[in-house]
Amino acid sequence: MSITREVLLVGEGNFSFASALSDSLAPGVRCTATCLQPEAEALSRENAEKNVQHLRERGSTVLFGVDCTCLKEHEVIQQHLYDCIIFNFPHCGRKSGVKKNRTLLAKFFASCAEVLKDNGEVHMALCNGQGGTPYDNPMREWHNSWQAVAMAAEAGLILSEIHPFDRDKYQGYRCTGYRSQDKGFHVEGALNHIFTRSLPYTMPEKLKMVTAIGKETVSFEVPEELSEYVNRDFLSQQSHHPVKIVLEQLLREIKSSWPVCTVIGNFPELLICCPVKLQSCGLNLTPSDVYWIKPIETHPLNPCEDSMKDCEPMEDQQSSGGSYALRPSLLLHVQEIMQNEDFSPGTLHALSGLVFQRVPISPNQYPAYHQLLLVGVLPSKSQPLQCLRDCMESLLSPYHVSFKEEHLGEEHQVWVYSQGVQNFGRMTSVPVPGSDFQGSLQLCVLLLNIDHLATLILSIPDWRLLWSADPRFLAHFEPRPIGPFRPFSLYPPSYSHDISFWMEPDSFDELDFHAVVRVATGGAVKDVKLVDRFRHPHMGHASLCYRLDYQSPDRALSHSQVLGLQNQLRRLLPLRLQVTLR
Repeated sequence: MSITREVLLVGEGNFSFASALSDSLAPGVRCTATCLQPEAEALSRENAEKNVQHLRERGSTVLFGVDCTCLKEHEVIQQHLYDCIIFNFPHCGRKSGVKKNRTLLAKFFASCAEVLKDNGEVHMALCNGQGGTPYDNPMREWHNSWQAVAMAAEAGLILSEIHPFDRDKYQGYRCTGYRSQDKGFHVEGALNHIFTRSLPYTMPEKLKMVTAIGKETVSFEVPEELSEYVNRDFLSQQSHHPVKIVLEQLLREIKSSWPVCTVIGNFPELLICCPVKLQSCGLNLTPSDVYWIKPIETHPLNPCEDSMKDCEPMEDQQSSGGSYALRPSLLLHVQEIMQNEDFSPGTLHALSGLVFQRVPISPNQYPAYHQLLLVGVLPSKSQPLQCLRDCMESLLSPYHVSFKEEHLGEEHQVWVYSQGVQNFGRMTSVPVPGSDFQGSLQLCVLLLNIDHLATLILSIPDWRLLWSADPRFLAHFEPRPIGPFRPFSLYPPSYSHDISFWMEPDSFDELDFHAVVRVATGGAVKDVKLVDRFRHPHMGHASLCYRLDYQSPDRALSHSQVLGLQNQLRRLLPLRLQVTLR
């Protein structure tokens, strides 16, 4: 509490907690203690008059008749913003049920949000079981709890800390008010819940980008569902993002066995691609997995070379080499790396960057992630693939990572698996044709999803946190050495909603449906599952029912917010896809 400047206590009974707290506050911290009852009624409680006198002697402000559900309306409180607001053992009074107390919490949190500083905290002590979190022991059934985290979410607050309520820390504290009587609550096993503000939800926006490819600059729109993933510079020199930290750690480990050189050059995220090129690179991707881009216009890099060429819509400028696409894998750059004049045998050449793939919404699939590519021509006698595997096993064995070997003729592959993602990397070696002695050199390639590796090594529970704009996420990784990630949003509430529609099986693309869900819900959906499918025996069209699981790892997500997002999806879906809602 030493850094808190303004403290507000609400719902005080006999002011014994406020009195005890005032003795521990640092100089310069101003304390305002309030209660709902009128002054005469409040002072009639045991020791209340003595506690109020002590507070005033300590320079604290004491207010009576303060309704904690409309703090902004009080003439004194409305003039301040508070660093910390404390409400111990809230209760509607008398024998009220869980629904009334939930309503009290929701109104209190909404009232707090109007007088709380941006970096302020709301402290709420609840009896064991009331909060409805797994920290309660035993944990009540959700419908029988006060659902404190969900009620706070309605006001844009998240649960950031929870710990036992230490009654002994406050000498002389005696809680009162149980069922509106001068009786105490059962504080054994009580928990103190600390809530903070979360960033507001922002919806995807259309983003226009310009990039250079060959002798042209290409202007294009990034798909809406990917707008939050571009221009983030996680791997820049100044970054201390966990993805970069893990990448550097991995490269240090590999450098203990082989020299590693970072590839320098222009490798844009937009490139010219075609299905044949995907297959020739050994990518297990289909054309439907790729984000194909229709550019708005192109400009020649050097206008003198093509002075007669104006900016044209791309319908008239189809490249014979393929179509434009967002890079689905760094493997597409292998040939370019090997043709570089700096490429030399005996060295692993490292390239890292962002890749994009159209995937269903699920906890373990990433529409955009950072990938590491290592390419090298190495002596066969040194068993380079086995050496790489040993290096990876040494680093990743504590994180339940496994390896699976495959032999396809002269090609030798090792796939990298984890419990969450079946295949998040692979190592490949093939003999280099035309070398001095047959089989004396091996072309070795390593490809790895660094984002997933970061979630494993740093115990990040949800990959979406890697893209969080909340400064508390990156702040965790600033000190070195870093330990496992500690979430700043605990026990986020989850909500499930179904959506059903008729569609034409011959034209429906399920990945288009997932893209619309991402756009309509702003990334708030954690998982999507097909729960029912029916095909009309005579009409030919089919009905699909999907279950959407909403949950945010870093932002407050309330029941009312989710209803709004679900309705937004219902409005957008028939406009983007040829479907009829049921």
